[in-house]
Amino acid sequence: MKFSACLAALFGAVFVFLPAAAAPVDAGHARVELISERDAALPGETVYAALKMDLDDGWHVYWLNAGDAGLPPQVIAQPSSDIKAGAIGDIVWPLPHLLPVVEGEIMDYGYNHQVVFPFPITIPEDAMGPVTLDVVADYLICEDTCVPEQARVKLKLETDQAEANIREGELIGKWIAKSHVPFPGEARVLKKDLNWSLSLRLDGGFGKVRSIRFFPFGHDILHPAAQPVELGRHGATVSLSAADMTDVSKPLDGVVVIEQEDGARTGYEISAVEGPPLPDTSGLGPVGGVGIQVAAWKLILLAILGGLILNLMPCVLPVLSMKAFGMVSAVSSGHAGEVRRHGIWYTAGVLVSFGVLAAIIVALRAATGPITLGFQLQNAPVVAILALVMFAVGLWLMGMFELGTSLQNLGSGLADRDGDAGAFFTGVLAAVVGSPCVGPFLGAALGAVMGHSAPVVFTFFLAMGFGLALPFLVLSFVPNLYKLLPRPGKWMDTLKQFFAFPMFLTAAWLAKVLGDLAGSGAVAWTAAGAVAIAFAAWLWQREARLPRILAAVTLALTLFGVTERAMAPAPAIGASSAYAAKYEAEPWSASQVQSLIAEGRPIFIDFTASWCATCQVNKATTLKSKAVHDFFAANDVAFLVADFTRKDPAIAAELARHQRAGVPMYLWYPAGSDEPQVLPEILNQGLVTSLPVNP
Repeated sequence: MKFSACLAALFGAVFVFLPAAAAPVDAGHARVELISERDAALPGETVYAALKMDLDDGWHVYWLNAGDAGLPPQVIAQPSSDIKAGAIGDIVWPLPHLLPVVEGEIMDYGYNHQVVFPFPITIPEDAMGPVTLDVVADYLICEDTCVPEQARVKLKLETDQAEANIREGELIGKWIAKSHVPFPGEARVLKKDLNWSLSLRLDGGFGKVRSIRFFPFGHDILHPAAQPVELGRHGATVSLSAADMTDVSKPLDGVVVIEQEDGARTGYEISAVEGPPLPDTSGLGPVGGVGIQVAAWKLILLAILGGLILNLMPCVLPVLSMKAFGMVSAVSSGHAGEVRRHGIWYTAGVLVSFGVLAAIIVALRAATGPITLGFQLQNAPVVAILALVMFAVGLWLMGMFELGTSLQNLGSGLADRDGDAGAFFTGVLAAVVGSPCVGPFLGAALGAVMGHSAPVVFTFFLAMGFGLALPFLVLSFVPNLYKLLPRPGKWMDTLKQFFAFPMFLTAAWLAKVLGDLAGSGAVAWTAAGAVAIAFAAWLWQREARLPRILAAVTLALTLFGVTERAMAPAPAIGASSAYAAKYEAEPWSASQVQSLIAEGRPIFIDFTASWCATCQVNKATTLKSKAVHDFFAANDVAFLVADFTRKDPAIAAELARHQRAGVPMYLWYPAGSDEPQVLPEILNQGLVTSLPVNP
């Protein structure tokens, strides 16, 4: 009897110190329990309570922004509760997870399995004894279908002392730690149409990152859209797709969730104001990319090899024809020193141009985020001026005007220097026109080099230029080679005039690119500019001073007028839509890719541009062939075109995600696979028709 009494007293003492929470309530698809970090609290004190929810497998509840569909849980105080609604604070939301509902179309944010929602409560100042927290947990829980559920749960707290509940207190503290904190750095968003770029700057960067995802508080962005991320030395840049009808005047508010390689997740609350990208928030390649792991010396070798192959690209051949004529002219002097100097000046022109290009890329990379090769040909005024320069060079080759005579008339004996200047200018042209032609070996190497420091970027581009200039440099320094060139004669005048036609063809090609960029009006103005340049060249041949002044004025007005017209707003056409219509394809978008993957269709994506000569060759020889057309039709292949003729941040981000710094890029998705195969830059029919349809 005494033993039974002692045992009863012992258990009674234990239950005094057990949590005052009631048993979990089974609401249907979740077990809901109200817990507290304290068993007792003093009047006026604020402590944390929490809803603890254990969900059925496959079911989920929502974050404060549910995404495309859903509702967040609510804690509703009941009339019988001693702790009223005004004493119950906001839920401390744990970091959300992505919940794809329909792949590529509907994305929700929330939680699976178990989740704890902490919230602060304040004990009434006039509490004289135990107080009860009586609330209803109101929530939407979903699997394939959604079910609204409620659970009424209660909690009793003593108020005569402050006493911790160690077990539940640790659990609540753990889930509070899973919430977001204020961002200690700076956030800024660049809003360009519906393509936004969110730059996040934090001194020292984010460490070894596995993924970065932005979760908005509102519906400013398309929730299911991919968010390509590029890292920088002091942060990262996230590419976002804005929703239609978004109020662009408001800051972009939300939580950035950063997952480290060890699985640890950190969330930062941001309010990004509009402005240019923050410095050092890009340039180290995409999250999870291998670009920053490529050894610098391998990149340099690839750059030299790629530069050598660049000599074979169609866009460079017209300039090389002009260089070949210059080399023959230099050989005609009969002096080895003249030939060597010609080769050195040509190489200098190439290297200076590639050095300037590297400087521009490094500067723009720091200021605006990811940069792609060929960006200069996405600028309509640059294309217009290049077309006129090519046309003027053609006129010079045809003999419409001679610069050498005028320079000699200056009385400073510049005949020889004119040859050097011509060689240097030829090198500049080869670099400017050739750089967008990303040949074999250069696609991956250019994507990788963006993961290195500025000195490596400069070295890479100089090595590429050295590879481009190397054949003529070797030819100029090895007498046994240049002596094989034919002897000078009358044929040289004929050859010089013949080389004018590749220049005119290049000008015509650039005019076509200009039309894609700025419309037919810009092409018409450029054609008129070409006539004006021909008129200026005709005037320049006159010995009198007045005609030459008129020629100079005509040239200046032409360049000004054409540049101004080319800067006019471009025709409003959707990205990729023009090319897609031409090649019986669909315009590319990240959401379209996800939809096609969900349908189980194979996908071929052509990242192209009208100024990319390699792209045009691949189209003519492979993508428009009957064999490839029949292969696509027989296997229900979705053919998507991403037209990069104009600057497109979404396409630039996709190129960076696959460690590519320019077009062409070709991706192949087997049926139902979300892992694409990156194809070679040079295609052939056999390669495409042998692609595996199934993973």
